[in-house]
Amino acid sequence: MIERLKTMMSGDLPEPTELRTLTEEVRSLYEEVGWYLDDDQVERFPEFFIEDCTYQVVSRENFSENLPQATIYCDGIAMVRDRVIALRQTQVYVPRLWRHFISGVRVTTVAAGEIHACANFLITEAMSDKDPTVFMVGQYLSILVRTDGHLKFRQHLAIYDNHHVRRSLIVPI
Repeated sequence: MIERLKTMMSGDLPEPTELRTLTEEVRSLYEEVGWYLDDDQVERFPEFFIEDCTYQVVSRENFSENLPQATIYCDGIAMVRDRVIALRQTQVYVPRLWRHFISGVRVTTVAAGEIHACANFLITEAMSDKDPTVFMVGQYLSILVRTDGHLKFRQHLAIYDNHHVRRSLIVPI
């Protein structure tokens, strides 16, 4: 089940200087994940999650209605790893390039060792025989925890605003 994030600013935020530093750290995490995906290093994706995690790519409509259907659904790090293995070992698809554009990174709450954060994303797709297109646009909603000095996802949702997904959703968003 998706844990609803605290998206309204509340009193559970550090002082402005600490908040800016934390926001930059979260931005860096989002951008690093996007860079590895854009560089076709999808095997690195599971490194950014804790063992007991949730990763979903879900439509805005299903998220808003709290419906359980997700385009990609991973409950636990084993499912995230399986997604990568399936991508590399069993799926056949036309080669393509993605580019992640991430903006509006915001830390919304810090409490009980968790950081609630969100960001906007736009992903373009380029295939060898077609002009680049907007593949997906939406919002990340994440719950992060610090492990061994690094931020990792406990919950990472990619909520897409597209009416539909034009082509197969092959790699993580």
